[in-house]
Formats: sequence, structure tokens, C-alpha cells
Amino acid sequence: MAAAATAGVSRTSAAAAANNNSEFRFFLSCDISLPLAFRVLQAPIPPPAQDGLDKKVSELFVECRLYIDGVQFGLPVNTRLESSGPPYCWNELITLCTKYRDLTSLAQLAFTVWDVSSGEGRSVVGGATIFLFNSKKQLKTGRQKLRLWPQKEADGRVPTTTPGKVPRNERGEVERLERLVNKYERGQIQHVDWLDRLAFSAVDRVKEKECEKLENSFPSLVVEFCSFEHRVVFQESGANFYAPAPVSLSNELVTVWDPELGRTNPSEHKQLKLARSLTRGIIDKDLKPSSNERKFLQRIIKYPPTRAIQADERQLLWKFRFSLMSEKKALTKFARSVDWSDIQEAKQAVELIGKWETIDVADALELLSPDFKSEEVRAYAVSVLERADDEELQCYLLQLVQALRYERSDKSRLAHFLVNRALSNIEIASFLRWYVVVELHDHAHARRYYSTYDMLEDEMMKMVAREDGDEDGFRLWQSLSRQTELTAQLCSVMKDVKNVRGSAQKKVEKLRQLLSGVFSELTNFDEPIRSPLAPKILLTGVVPQESSIFKSALTPLRLTFKTASGGASKIIYKKGDDLRQDQLVIQMVSLMDRLLKLENMDLHLTPYRVLATGQDEGMVEFIPSSSLAQILSDHRSITSYLQKFHPDEDGPFGITAQCLETFIKSCAGYSVITYIMGVGDRHLDNLLLRDDGCLFHVDFAFILGRDPKPFPPPMKLCKEMVVAMGGTESQYYTRFKSYCCEAYNILRNNSSLILNLFKLMERSNIPDISSDENGSLKLQEKFRLDLDDEEAIHFFQALINESVSALFPQMVETIHRWAQYWR
Repeated sequence: MAAAATAGVSRTSAAAAANNNSEFRFFLSCDISLPLAFRVLQAPIPPPAQDGLDKKVSELFVECRLYIDGVQFGLPVNTRLESSGPPYCWNELITLCTKYRDLTSLAQLAFTVWDVSSGEGRSVVGGATIFLFNSKKQLKTGRQKLRLWPQKEADGRVPTTTPGKVPRNERGEVERLERLVNKYERGQIQHVDWLDRLAFSAVDRVKEKECEKLENSFPSLVVEFCSFEHRVVFQESGANFYAPAPVSLSNELVTVWDPELGRTNPSEHKQLKLARSLTRGIIDKDLKPSSNERKFLQRIIKYPPTRAIQADERQLLWKFRFSLMSEKKALTKFARSVDWSDIQEAKQAVELIGKWETIDVADALELLSPDFKSEEVRAYAVSVLERADDEELQCYLLQLVQALRYERSDKSRLAHFLVNRALSNIEIASFLRWYVVVELHDHAHARRYYSTYDMLEDEMMKMVAREDGDEDGFRLWQSLSRQTELTAQLCSVMKDVKNVRGSAQKKVEKLRQLLSGVFSELTNFDEPIRSPLAPKILLTGVVPQESSIFKSALTPLRLTFKTASGGASKIIYKKGDDLRQDQLVIQMVSLMDRLLKLENMDLHLTPYRVLATGQDEGMVEFIPSSSLAQILSDHRSITSYLQKFHPDEDGPFGITAQCLETFIKSCAGYSVITYIMGVGDRHLDNLLLRDDGCLFHVDFAFILGRDPKPFPPPMKLCKEMVVAMGGTESQYYTRFKSYCCEAYNILRNNSSLILNLFKLMERSNIPDISSDENGSLKLQEKFRLDLDDEEAIHFFQALINESVSALFPQMVETIHRWAQYWR
């Protein structure tokens, strides 16, 4: 057998384990090249009617034996558990000395559960045996439910007297549902969050009913085998690995195994190496693609960075590599066509890259993705990034810090580049420091980020004060370190405020009392502290009487700081909430705002600042505004609210033309951005409106198409927004659609940059990003890169019409479902 896989427990199976009170739950990690291993996770108490196990058992003992062809192989292994009551949980990896490749088709695992709580020896609770291969000699994968035979030790003989497999004639609804759950966990059934929750709730109810039946007297044992990319089939050594299936005259399906599945064809491999040899370089320099080949190459060059390049496409890119050197967009595709494990081929590629037309920064970001391991290629990407100014670099800084985890050394060229740029710009230094601090909690890459943190500190401490009055490195580093001290003090204040019982007003009074008393040093800092959100702003202290809290379970603090310039800075401090996803979304809003403005399109977006200072804490810039829910409650309509601040009898709807234009543009901007980002859970409380007419979104807990509500509309428009524009027949609504389509096409033209930034975030610890392997593909689908600009306009107009139609009375079921979304 030849295959490899990694093991993991899905969130769904873990939840199911906790809810089923009649199952012992184990985890089996399957890797052909490693010893046989499994992890015992959980063993809830079987039904009380079971005579083999007393309800008061406090100590259980699980023993596992491996049998090959009916003979015990190696010594038994076991794990012991002490517990005062259910559920009984083991969290210990058990490894057998036998490797998967040494198994035979009749290999079995025999599990026996012992009760050792009496202290007078041990008694058998039950046992079960499972073959590792099925009747078709396929390695079993996924979840296998076994029947525990009460008061019987597991028997590993062939045939066994303790078969774990439930006979077909005894299988009921529970077994059918468990087979479907197994397919779901192996990815054979599409995941739909809201529908999955309903389905698993129904499954749990069915299991509870089955457990209550008296005839269901057998406790069960669940073993988790991991899945593989291909089916793993047992084969004997020798010429004929697997005997062909007997010929049958009946119309039954015959499975024929291909032992060379996934292996390289030797003749094709030899031809490929000859085509890419050093001697071919002299001939290939003069090769020019034909008209059809040129069209094919141009189509390949336009592929999005998320699309894989096929073997024939890689071969074509290599063949005409010299003629493509003048096209900067072709470099990343050429780099993907190279076999970097081949030393000679990699050497040729590095020489060509050095002579290639200089690429754009967006393409350089692609070369820093985990797809490229070559140090030379990554160093070339950094050399391109060095041309970016500080403002542009800040747009990508979050992703560049993530890219450090893909480097081959702790002190890579990328790390040196980021530190050197930080030394000349205090904003970059502050944000770089915070981004690195948050990543120190990632145990897998903590060493890498500690190295970067030390490098930044060492280099900054060496800085000497310049003649223009700038602080020396020591004072600069101290000013950044004091930001951490500030967040620690705010965390202590929040804990004391949360402990106050009573109304929100009592909590506000407690906050102001703490700031004026125990934490009075926060009202006047000994030295100004650079604002973590805007490092160029120096904070001198908190104003207690202007500070408050938000009515929320987490009681976020709304603090007003005095600044060195005599102004005020309002900041929201949160503890207990992961702000890294909000930070990413707001960064993308800020980037898209910049891209639109470069095309002379200002949609009056509000990319307020968000900074995660830890995995469960951070700061948010406070923007004076009101939620649409509050506005509609107090003023009944958005129009009435805007008339209060910008009245104009001669203007449209009694509002100044500039205010209405601002409102329409901001609605258009956020409609496009939330569609592309797949932002979910939109309601009137997280849509905010400023006095000047700027609408903006907050709270981005659901992105990339995830939404807690069923049937979300494609675009996040509410009826009140359309009414404020004069309805679907007004000229202002037409203008709104025009802005949407124009913005959509501008962002489509920059899709490679946006996709590359998301690609760099894929292995971050942000839950919605790291848990979704297809996140980048979902984002790519929203751009509809298969359409030209005119087709994209028609597509987006239809999308708007479809979403808006759902907001008004229609006798269509789908539209009715979308209308429910905003209720």
C-alpha cells in the first residue's frame, strides 16, 4: 500500500460525541508510513439498563490488541481513566509498533473496556473487534460504529466471536443516519452551516429516542479512521498485485484497481527532463509561439492566482519562456511551471527571473505565498516590494507578517526588509510590533515571530537621534512598549467594571470612579503614549467624565483620550472578543477604498481603524454615528434623519444634494464590498449612519458566504436604504446602480492583488479563514473573471435587481425567503 494522510477531528464529530450518551468514542490516525496509532477521546456511560457496567463506575481501562491473520501481533496497549462521573474522556495518543504497510488483509483491532473501579481486580465491560480492510480489500475510512459485546473480552480470531459490525438485518434508522454523517465528515456531502445545524439536531433527537428503547441494550464503540485522497487497497507483492474480478454474465458493477494510480509515468518524466535540459536552452531562445499558441499563452497569463496550471500548460510556458520575458504578468505563471526540486531546472529559472521585466507589487505578493519555497524567488519578491512607498506598504503589512511563517529561516530577507522599513516610519514600526505580538501565541511559529520581535527591538535600540529632532531608538521603543502597559491596565479596569452587578449606569459610574481613583494614573500619563490605532497621535490621558461603556455582555469600554495637540481621541477597548477578522475586513475596505480613489472614484467609505492586541482583545476607533435601527425608531425614516442635519427645501427630498450624494455613494461602495467579501449576518443594528450621510458597516463575524440566517440575499441592501434614494424608479437609484457597477469593475481589475492578500492569510489563526480551505476560491467566484467589463455590468445590475426585488412584495418563494432575512 502507498498513501499518506493527516488525521484530525472535525467539529461536527466532536459535537456528536458529546451528545450521544451510549457511545465510546476513539480516534484512529492513519498514515501508511507511520506506526498504527489512535487517540481515545471520549467514552460516555452506556444505557443504565446495561448489566456489564454500573452507573457509578469511576475508573475505566481500555485495552487494544492487534491481530494479524487471527494471531496476536505485538504487545497490547492500554490507557486508564479516573473520573467521578460521565462522560468518560481519554485524550491520549496510543501508538502500536506495527506500521500500516505491514498489515495483511485480515488485520484486526480488538478493543476491550475494563472496569477497575472496585479495587479488587478488573471486570470486563465489553469488547469489539474490527477488520481494518473491508471485503473489497479497501482500507476502512471515516467513522465506524462497533457493537460492544457485554462482559466479553474482544476476540481477535478469524472468524471472531465479538464482531463489532452490526448485522445488516439489525440496522435501523440510527445506523442509516450515522452512515450519512460519515460521508459528511469525509467531504462527500456539501457543508451548509445553517442546514447542518438543523440536520444534526434532528439526528440527535432520533438517537435519544433509540437510546430510550429497551431493546437497544448494546453499548457502542465508535472508531474514527482518517480519509485519503484516493482509496487505499491492499495488494500482495509480486507481478499480479490484485486478482481480476471474476467475469459475470449479470449486469453488476465490477471494480478494477489501478496499482499505478497517482504514480509518474517514467517515459513522460524522461521526455520532460530532456525538454528542460540545459542543452535545450540554446534552441529555445529562438522559439516563437504560433498564433494559436500565443492565444493559449495569453489565456494562461490571465488565469487568477488561485487557479492551478495543468501539465500541458506548464510545458508550454517553459517552452516559450524566453519570448515571454518581456511580459511582466507572465513571470508568476512561469514560476509555477518550474520544477523547483530539480537543481538544474531551478538554476535556469532563477537566471531568467533576474532578467525578466520587473513585475508589479501585486504579483510579488503571489511569490511570497506558501506555493513558492525557493529562497531566490522569495528574495526577488522582496526586492520588488522595496519599491513600494510606506503608504502602500501599510496596506499589505498584515499579510507580509503572515508571510513570515512561509520563509525557510527566522532571519529571512523579508524579515530584514520589514524591520528596516519600520526603523524609518513609526506607524509601520508600531503596527509591525503589534502584528508580531499577536502571532507569538501561535505555538507552531512562535520561534519565528520571537526572532522578528527581537530583531525589531535590537535594531531600533541602535538608532541614534537625528538632527531634525526625532527621538532616539531607545525612547521610540519605550513609547511602543508602553502601549502594552496601557492595554494591560485597561484590561484590569474592564474586569472590575464587569464584576459590578446592576444597571449599565452603575457600571458607567464604577468606570469613572476607577479612572478617578485606583487607576488615576490613566488620567494623566507621565509621558505621552502613542495611540496603538494611530501611532502619530500622542495620548496624554483619559477623560473620566467622557468615558462610558456599551450595553453588551462583554461591556466594551468607550474611552475619550486627551491628545498632546489639545484634541481628543475616542477609542473602544474590547476584551473577550477576537478582533482579528474585523481587522482583516477593515484592512480590505481600506485597500479597496484606495484602489477606487486611484481611479478617481471616492465612494465616501469609512475604513475606521481596528487593531487586535491579542487573540481575544483589541481596540476600535469610535466613529460618532447611529444605527439604522435607532434612526428608524427615533425618526421613522433615513430621509427624516438626514433632513435634521442637512435641510434644504430646494434639494431632493428636502436634503442637500451633497448629503444625498454622499449617502448614495457610500451605500454603493459597501454594497459592492460586502458582496465581494461575502459578509453575512447583516441587520439594522450593524448598519451605521453618520450625520454627513456616510453609511458604513460594522461587526464582521461572518464572511466568505457564511451567515447564521438561512437564505441570505446576494447583496446586503435593506428596504429603508432604497426608499431613502426615492425608490426603484428614481434617478437616484439609477445613479446608485451606476456607482455599484463602476466600482465592481474597478475592483475586478485589481482582483489578483486582493486574491493574493487572502492567499497569504490562509494559514493564519483567524477562524473563518483558516477553517475554510476554499475561502480564496469563494472570493474568486465573486469577481466573475470569466466575464468582460460589459458582461460584468449586466451581471451586477441583475444581481442588484434580484436583491432589491426581494425587499418588496412578490409572490415568489425564493424572494419571500430573502425578505425574511431583514426581519
